[in-house]
Amino acid sequence: MTQRRSYAVGTGLFIVLGFAALAYLATQTTSVANTTRSATYTVDTRFANVGQLKVRAPVKIAGVRVGSVQAIDLVPGKEEAKVTLAIDDSHKDIPDDSVATIYTSGLLGDQYVGIQFGRSKTPVKEGGEIGLTRPAQQLEEMLGKFFGGGSAPDRLGGTFHVTGSFTNIGGLQPGAAVKMAGVPIGSVESVVVKPGAVEATVTLAIDKRYSQIPDDSSAAVFTSGLIGSQYVAIQPGGSPEYLADGDSFVLTQSALQLEDLIGKFLVNGSPSENKAGGAQGAAPSDNTGKK
Repeated sequence: MTQRRSYAVGTGLFIVLGFAALAYLATQTTSVANTTRSATYTVDTRFANVGQLKVRAPVKIAGVRVGSVQAIDLVPGKEEAKVTLAIDDSHKDIPDDSVATIYTSGLLGDQYVGIQFGRSKTPVKEGGEIGLTRPAQQLEEMLGKFFGGGSAPDRLGGTFHVTGSFTNIGGLQPGAAVKMAGVPIGSVESVVVKPGAVEATVTLAIDKRYSQIPDDSSAAVFTSGLIGSQYVAIQPGGSPEYLADGDSFVLTQSALQLEDLIGKFLVNGSPSENKAGGAQGAAPSDNTGKK
């Protein structure tokens, strides 16, 4: 009898612990544990894709929870989702040029909003908006980042467009990042080759926050790492005038292909063999764009 009683007690304890574990998992997956009791202020964000983000999902900065998702609504007439964040009052120092990104906890965990600080000295205010966002990452985008591609923030707050003509764009594709000083400021909107033309016209959509780009700046097609994706890099000039919507880059530099680099090395030799014309192996600018 004693042995049976001990067996029954052990079985009952096991069942109770099992139900307790299920209850804990339920609170985590339904975000019940993510509710907040402190005073908060609201900030709006807009995403092109919220994935499986849910109301009450956590908002984090540097991995530390600072708030929660208050509401998720579809913007009328647009393919955008408006996500309202409730941020704790103790964190009112978030710069207004920060980037909000939807992340996933682990491989199959819940999604949350992560905020990366910008450099602005003006904090986002109550009822304000974080204009730079990155949507929920799809598997193919994650693989692209692994190979060095990366992605630019969505600029749902507004963009202006500039163009550049390149004799060779390599593997540049629409959606590729546009960077300045290594910071994503836009994306490639389209790549078009007009009938009879020998150059590709690349249209760049740049966030309006970065509208003060000198009009004598140059644009080049670079590659992230050795086998990464290609992107457009902007080298600022020194002109007091800025690029406006519809303008074109005067100076452009096409993509350098690996076979071209090997060919130049084999033809021109090492730098010591080309002392008289050390710049012969350098890639010239296209200089094809006109304003």
